Amino acid sequence: MQSSAAPELTRAMKTTNPVYTGVPTTVFEVMTRLANEHDSVNLGQGFPDTDGPADVLEVAAAALREGPNQYPPMPGLSDLRRAVAEAQARFYGLEVDWQSEVLVTSGATEALSDCIMALTEPGDEVVLIEPLYDCYAPLIRRAGAVPRLVRLAPPAWRLDLDALAAAFGPRTKAILLNNPLNPAARVFHETELTAIADLVARHDAFAICDEVYEHIVYDGQEHRPLITFKDMRERCLKIGSAGKTLSMTGWKVGYIVAAPALLAPVIKAHQFTTFTTPPNLQAAVAYGLRKDDRYYAGLAGDFQAKRDRLAAGLTDLGFGVAGCQGTYFLTADIGEVSGGLDDVEFCRRMTEEAGVTALPMSAFYAERPPTRAIRFCFAKRDAVLDEAVERIAAWIGRGLIAS
Repeated sequence: MQSSAAPELTRAMKTTNPVYTGVPTTVFEVMTRLANEHDSVNLGQGFPDTDGPADVLEVAAAALREGPNQYPPMPGLSDLRRAVAEAQARFYGLEVDWQSEVLVTSGATEALSDCIMALTEPGDEVVLIEPLYDCYAPLIRRAGAVPRLVRLAPPAWRLDLDALAAAFGPRTKAILLNNPLNPAARVFHETELTAIADLVARHDAFAICDEVYEHIVYDGQEHRPLITFKDMRERCLKIGSAGKTLSMTGWKVGYIVAAPALLAPVIKAHQFTTFTTPPNLQAAVAYGLRKDDRYYAGLAGDFQAKRDRLAAGLTDLGFGVAGCQGTYFLTADIGEVSGGLDDVEFCRRMTEEAGVTALPMSAFYAERPPTRAIRFCFAKRDAVLDEAVERIAAWIGRGLIAS
């Protein structure tokens, strides 16, 4: 008679993929949990605290009710792909074939993943500019490629063109360019973009262009996509985000514009990742992208006013506020107010003791991070920004930071 007892394991279980096993929980999730625990004003995670245009919401709701709610075309609804192509011509003078040069994705992060998986192979190198969005390096490593980092430092966030050139080499497959740059709030200027384009062409590389904040630039600046530069039309993949443009980050609707030969393998990666995106959201985004110039001017103008409101409050408290040319983030130097704490400990204690959450900028660096800079998101209601400043002022006034 055989025993019914379960056999003992005689060896350890096989390991999981080390790229993701070794990645810590994202700083956004860590700080959001801490903020929730302490009922903190959360200026850490980057999303608006009000939804976008009501008419866009109504289009989404009507499309959901009326249907169809089955699989839409895998590359995206034809109307949304047309709207994306129209937007490229409208804002940048870029003529795009909506049928062969536009792909709709379930958010810009999926678009990034699709591009990296489709274009890179083990041993390839991808140039990254840090500080950087935290998904870039893990996605590149998971594809078997190697990140090559070019460092920007606060408060000027100057791009060293010699260091950039040194990062390119015979194994360079691509550069991943985030412009406007989260979290540094930089908009790269003509000289920098020309240098990047020259290096991409000279090294027979591609440019994966994360341009999700393309319509959120300030002080009269204009965003110029790298794809519009000399020799870049066949080498660039331009990624946009309805979540940022329409202030509906939870919708996760992104899009890629690229030449047909470059987009074709990316479409295959998309096919085996999400396959498609909710059709009612696609219909609403198509409507939203066609909103008039007043909407786009108001989008940037409203955020610029919030930027100035928070910057003034933080400056009055002794923070060293860096310039913000785009995105909805402010970087502040804590050296004069931190009592010697580094950015991680300062953010933790500010959340727990002041009830205000920001993110440590060191989280956006791979190595040798700065330790005196933190990032605030100002895409919040004015009353929320004012409450945050008041709470920090009270905290500093109580003299608790260095205790």
